Amino acid sequence: MKKRVFALLLAGALCAGLAACGQSIQDTTAAADTAAEADTEAAASEDAEAADTEAADAAETTGSGKVTVYMPSPAGLADKLAEAFTAETGIQVEQFQGTTGEILARLETEAANPVADVVILASWSDGLTMKEDGQIMSYTPANADLVNEGWIDEDSMLFGYSASAVGVIYNTTIYPELSADWADLAGADYTDDIAIPDPEKSGACKDFLAGMVTGLDNGEEIMQSWADNGLTVPGANSAALESVTTGEKGILIAGVDYNAYSSMADGEPLSIYYPASGTVVNPRPAMIMNTAPNVDNAKAFIDFLFSDEAQQMVADAYLLPGRSDIQCDGRTNLSDIPQIPTDWTAMMDIADDTAARLNEICQ
Repeated sequence: MKKRVFALLLAGALCAGLAACGQSIQDTTAAADTAAEADTEAAASEDAEAADTEAADAAETTGSGKVTVYMPSPAGLADKLAEAFTAETGIQVEQFQGTTGEILARLETEAANPVADVVILASWSDGLTMKEDGQIMSYTPANADLVNEGWIDEDSMLFGYSASAVGVIYNTTIYPELSADWADLAGADYTDDIAIPDPEKSGACKDFLAGMVTGLDNGEEIMQSWADNGLTVPGANSAALESVTTGEKGILIAGVDYNAYSSMADGEPLSIYYPASGTVVNPRPAMIMNTAPNVDNAKAFIDFLFSDEAQQMVADAYLLPGRSDIQCDGRTNLSDIPQIPTDWTAMMDIADDTAARLNEICQ
């Protein structure tokens, strides 16, 4: 009897032990499974976060994959800049090319549905007007420390990536040599043989007239004396230069210099000089619109404009580079151009009225 009881007790103990072991194994397996699931979820979360970060970085760099830029002439330079920027960044450039007046008119038309990311003008005063109207944003471009003094405004909204100056362009078959100062061009030797670009279409000419009127004591009188001497207005820069190239007129007052240098390189019978009393060097402001659909791409384009490659393209197009360490071959460099003292704020205030006045007195 005792042996039977002992056997039953022993069997019970063994069953209890086996049950406990089975429960322990199940608990251990369940814990392991839970830990594995947690690790998997954590890894998936990290992968998702990494993917989100990568996507955000890509969006910051490329935006929608394009940037829309409005640029003035020369067209060849605009095309080269766009092609090189795309090759470097993969960002496509959509362009509108036109005169400063055409660009400003397009911006006004598109005001309700903005398209442009970057706007470049041939008139610093028009850029200042856009700033005053709250249309552009502040940014510090790459290589800002190398930019010519005064070619980035104090609020870092206008970036003078290039510049032109106006001079006296003349046909060498009519005048083998010429060095008359601005006031001298009202003389009898030049009656009915002088032309000027339309300042309401040429930003460079408009700013020159504003600079002459505000910077020279007799600026207003000089402008009137030209009109009295038969000054004509054939059209914007290209049309005005064509009138001198063909010999229809002998002299172009306030002709944009890069056009002259380019035509001379092509063998046209032209020459250019800067009168002794000075001229206006007009930085070409590149600006990022406040309404830009692709802000990050716009900033990348501005940075590119001040790169070594882009600045050399500027010099090759006979424009003055925005960086002081880049020099030109085949044209007069910035340091050798006599300049009228410029007060851009004062010029901005009178530029439009002065341009309209010139057209009025030349009719």
